[in-house]
Amino acid sequence: MLSNKAQSITPSPTLLIDAKAKKMKREGVDVIGFGAGEPDFETPEHIKQAAIQAIGDGFTRYTPVAGALDLQEAICHKLKRDNNLSYQPQEIVASNGAKHSLSNIFAALLNPGDEVIIPAPFWVSYPEIVKIHDGIPVIVPTHIENRCKITVTELADALTEKTKAIIINSPNNPTGQVYTRTELQAIADFAIKHNLYVISDEIYEKLIYGKEEHLSIASLGAEIKKRTIVVNGVSKAYAMTGWRIGYTASIAPIAKLMSSIQSHTTSNANAIAQRATIAALLGPEDSLRDMRIAFAERRDYMVQQIDTIPELTCIEPEGAFYVFVDVSRLFGRAYHGQTVTTSVDFATLLLDNVQVAVVPGSAFGAPDYIRFSYALAMEQMQKGMKRFEQFIQEIK
Repeated sequence: MLSNKAQSITPSPTLLIDAKAKKMKREGVDVIGFGAGEPDFETPEHIKQAAIQAIGDGFTRYTPVAGALDLQEAICHKLKRDNNLSYQPQEIVASNGAKHSLSNIFAALLNPGDEVIIPAPFWVSYPEIVKIHDGIPVIVPTHIENRCKITVTELADALTEKTKAIIINSPNNPTGQVYTRTELQAIADFAIKHNLYVISDEIYEKLIYGKEEHLSIASLGAEIKKRTIVVNGVSKAYAMTGWRIGYTASIAPIAKLMSSIQSHTTSNANAIAQRATIAALLGPEDSLRDMRIAFAERRDYMVQQIDTIPELTCIEPEGAFYVFVDVSRLFGRAYHGQTVTTSVDFATLLLDNVQVAVVPGSAFGAPDYIRFSYALAMEQMQKGMKRFEQFIQEIK
């Protein structure tokens, strides 16, 4: 008999949608994909050259499990420069992407039955990674009035004697919302009061377009820093999704545990990609600035288009590269005789009939919504939105 735990894990819906869209494309279908959480820009040239140089230098062997010392030092420099956080190299663990970093965190923190509070909407893998490591995900719905950000009142209602940690994702996937200093301070005070860990997923920190600025909760004082594990990586900000480098910053005892766990699972992250990551973190950010400008333009276009459709609503994203759209007013109506009852129905009909790929909100703990990524060229976005608007007009 196969593992009951493994069979309880749900495959990533974002990757399933993306895989189906790519399969259709391979078959010659003209699909417009709003599904993938992946920048459509090339990795900047100086980062590529650093990788090529690493190969030429023969930097192709094992490194220390938690990363080469020069990479750990570069991450420490970045955290001080960008986040006002002081860490030592032994407090840094570089892994095979931020998802792997999260797996290390929960392997190090959780005992069977420990609970982790996850605000909804949430990134699809949080609950599944918690379950893989014998924890219990406690999903806490947030409210549009608070721009889908969790409050201390909601945290208090979810708190039990088994609560071990809280996940904070800012900027948020899928809503694009950014937590303010006041909101983060309230969460920090709550975590300290109740002796909880905070997992702060900051992977989209450099992709912010509104008036808000990114602030790491770990920077709010020594006590919350001790309880926080910062998660970050280079996939989103530097268009390096395939390079697979994420990292954590935490107090040394937790970092040591995560390194020990990683030593028995994957060993070190790719050595060549480590050298490329140093170039990303310490090098020029012209490409990042250009990418952010393009994303801001696409965001504005998409929000404007959604706002012209009476049946739909969305919160304007402040960061990341997603628009989260409420489609619940269309539930109970039909598209050419096929009734739309859920966001899954909506996404399936949309892909099958007009070849536009989005991700149903049920994957994020928000079944009334769908998620658009605007990480695709403006021309493709415009083409896709025309198809989308026509699809909506035909739902009666």
